[in-house]
Amino acid sequence: MSSEPKLADAAYRSLAERALIGDHPTIVKLRALVDRVAVTDATVLITGESGSGKEVVAGAIHALSARAKRAFVPVNCAAIPHELLESEMFGHERGAFTGAAAPRHGLFSTADGGTIFLDEIGEMPAQLQAKLLRVLEDGIVRPVGSDRASRVDARVIAASNNDLVAAVKKGVFREDLFYRLQVVPIIIPPLRERRSDIPLLVEYFLDRMRQRMPGREWSVSREAMVNLWSYDWPGNVRELENMVERLVILCEDSVIDVDVLPANLTASTRMAETRIPATLDDKGVNLNLLVRELEGRMINEALKHTGGNKQAAARLLGLKRTTFSAKLRRCGVIAPTGPNDRDDS
Repeated sequence: MSSEPKLADAAYRSLAERALIGDHPTIVKLRALVDRVAVTDATVLITGESGSGKEVVAGAIHALSARAKRAFVPVNCAAIPHELLESEMFGHERGAFTGAAAPRHGLFSTADGGTIFLDEIGEMPAQLQAKLLRVLEDGIVRPVGSDRASRVDARVIAASNNDLVAAVKKGVFREDLFYRLQVVPIIIPPLRERRSDIPLLVEYFLDRMRQRMPGREWSVSREAMVNLWSYDWPGNVRELENMVERLVILCEDSVIDVDVLPANLTASTRMAETRIPATLDDKGVNLNLLVRELEGRMINEALKHTGGNKQAAARLLGLKRTTFSAKLRRCGVIAPTGPNDRDDS
């Protein structure tokens, strides 16, 4: 990234900040990758689970690019009926189809000079995939029902929460389009794989609530935070953001404690993730995965039991403090340090 930051719309600068919050190594690498990619016009393919922040990262790339003053146009390919998607993307002429009473510019034309974000790209029908490939190759857009074409300069960022490699193997997604989109692949880790960032994200969302409700202050108790760490957040950062807003509304004073957490956050939800088989079959098991899973379960349970005290949790598990700390970080959880919670020499 150049030393002089690009001018960007305030809303998308906010998106950039939200997308890149965290000290976990995966997020540090993501920040560096976004910086490098933003100053180019390369096509980007973002993959990650629902709620992990794919559109947020796409907005961050746009916000930090030379295109920031032009339009950022998000398109949810799964939300638009297949028969209308081509018209929405490329436009149409009057009379091109029933209901086309007037000519219309498509979203690619709207994004000219800026960025178009194609979310859920795996849901795009095969016929339209071929037309998108042509646009990516020569930048020429032809509206539906028109014999005239025009050139557009729109950077393409695509995203999917599905396995596009598997879709290519099944023949439902074009292989040539996949490789054309994946000039720069970006993988967003799920929140459960970077638990150490949860306190930072919680504080960020609390600060946003303070801005919306001036004069109010909230904090999260240590025990409540341990429960937030322990939960796997299947809805990822979006689910955490919604949960923080819910807890602020339900909290009757300034401290968010365990009593306002929903049952799914206080129960031992991680215990049901992976069952250890009683016997082996021909398929075998992933022993390393099972060991990591069991360690993660026990560490989270020990932290819950001790209210986040690492020394006490290490004693519960019969581990030296240094060994416990190493396993703790490998699981992606970093417990807060209290006045009586020092590192052993």
